[in-house]
Amino acid sequence: ICDAWQEQKEIKEVMLFLQSHGVTTTYAIKIYKTYGNEAIDIVADNPYRLAVDIFGIGFKTADRIAVNLGIESTSPRRAEAGVLHALGGLSDEGHVCVPRDRLIEKAAKILEIDEEIVKTAVDTLIEQDLIASEIVTDDVTQEPLVTNELIYLRSLYASEVGVVKQIECLLATDLKPIDIEIEKALEWFEQHYKINLAEQQRDAIRSAIAEKVMVITGGPGTGKTTLINGIIQILKRKEKNILLAAPTGRAAKRLSEATGLEAKTIHRLLEFSPRSMRFERNSENPLEADILIIDEVSMVDIVLFYNLLKAVPSTSQVILVGDIDQLPSVGPGNVLKDVISSGRVEVVRLTQVFRQAQQSTIIVNAHRVNAGQTPYPKAKEGKGDFFFIERNEPEDILKALKLLVARRIPESFKLTAEDIQVLTPMHMGLLGAVNLNKELQQLLNPSGEALSRGTHIFRVGDRVMQIRNNYDLDVYNGDIGKITSLDQVERVVKVDFDGRPVTYEYSELDELILAYACSVHKSQGSEYPAVVVPLHTQHYMMLQRNLLYTAITRGKKLVVVLGSKKALAIAIKNNRIQQRYTRLAERLSTAHICELC
Repeated sequence: ICDAWQEQKEIKEVMLFLQSHGVTTTYAIKIYKTYGNEAIDIVADNPYRLAVDIFGIGFKTADRIAVNLGIESTSPRRAEAGVLHALGGLSDEGHVCVPRDRLIEKAAKILEIDEEIVKTAVDTLIEQDLIASEIVTDDVTQEPLVTNELIYLRSLYASEVGVVKQIECLLATDLKPIDIEIEKALEWFEQHYKINLAEQQRDAIRSAIAEKVMVITGGPGTGKTTLINGIIQILKRKEKNILLAAPTGRAAKRLSEATGLEAKTIHRLLEFSPRSMRFERNSENPLEADILIIDEVSMVDIVLFYNLLKAVPSTSQVILVGDIDQLPSVGPGNVLKDVISSGRVEVVRLTQVFRQAQQSTIIVNAHRVNAGQTPYPKAKEGKGDFFFIERNEPEDILKALKLLVARRIPESFKLTAEDIQVLTPMHMGLLGAVNLNKELQQLLNPSGEALSRGTHIFRVGDRVMQIRNNYDLDVYNGDIGKITSLDQVERVVKVDFDGRPVTYEYSELDELILAYACSVHKSQGSEYPAVVVPLHTQHYMMLQRNLLYTAITRGKKLVVVLGSKKALAIAIKNNRIQQRYTRLAERLSTAHICELC
């Protein structure tokens, strides 16, 4: 009681101050936890820090507080904060940099002020080294650039330049010779594991022995896992220290199961410390590895890739594995595509779909979609693993989806509702993730103890997803778990993430969302026994070939695409990939080792 009284006494003034400026109790607690007794001074001095430091408080909320504190709409500080906010928003869309004119236009629109004020703010931020500016002489994308000046958030500029330096330093360091007769090693692997390697796979293993940095890319059923196994088993016999990693916990678990070696998430491999908010493995404390193999590299953004490469000794080999045709990373950059496009590293493209994989209509149809062809609507020869069910109205799609998840799939395929993941192109709308989660929660888990947070209602048994990296709790964006218990008095929720319990306080619940349905983007790196994909022209803006391809490749035993033929045709035809502003490919292709190492 004494401790609680003292804590409440300290927080009282902060809470009163914040609430008087329109901050809700929940966010006031978060602000106090972040800034402590300095909260009033920090918020009064620069309320825009809230949008950067406090998850859940956006620029609009911080701007409203600033207005309450008397900050003018045309003040330089507001303009500078608006530029940083606009630049952050563009990085959320995947851009590493952006043309100066586009940034100024976007920031002026958000702030509703004259562009001249924004131009001055950009110049000030560059002078203060809070953002980076670079003049380029060629187009970054296929779009014509109005200006040849690109603007970066400082951290993204450092990451892009740093990745180039790290790759060039790896390439500049000679590989220690391995005493190995590669043809005999290939024969041994084939005999020992009773498989026949394709010539593409043989070439890849030869490259893995000889190259410092290489990329292996290919779609489902092309033998990436067999290839990784071959590299591991051959090099293990030479007592090489091999480390395996992937961006997500589920992808790392799959890699472990496929290879028999421990695979970690990249964050755990680099030993992220919540206390210091930095990776313990870095250039000063590098990883102990002869060979580092990273799977699902298409999911890795430029910042994480830089931190990973910083921790790799220059004597190590690095093998990057991924499917270039999947959606790019949620974070900024297009790392896998850019590294391949640069021409600086060896690339092995696996194109042959093996006979065993051809028995799966999921894999056959994934490749058909990727080639711009309509998938077979129903599995051939009774192999019931892919179905297209036509429904044209959104209400009919929703009705059929609920029936599939609750009854038809569990009864027909000996699966439970927990084995089924609904993947949708969008968040909003009748068939968006938000509404589908409400409908499916009501259908599958309608009653029992519950705790509300904003518009979300959480119940014991709910499937939930973490939507941001929380280093204190050691859970990361995209991790899926199940609520095992909740305490309405203490207002805490316990979630099981693949056997690891995590306790959430009430103020942290805005980091969780229901996950009966999730966006295709959020499903990257995961596989599910059964996948249901609703498609409708309501999703027009998101109907893209690589999105549908990614959704189909998430299913292991069953994929059901449910919707209109018109929406399916639009998605297959639309091969226009949204171009991201990034200069990684250009930097790598023109870099000189002598300048960097």
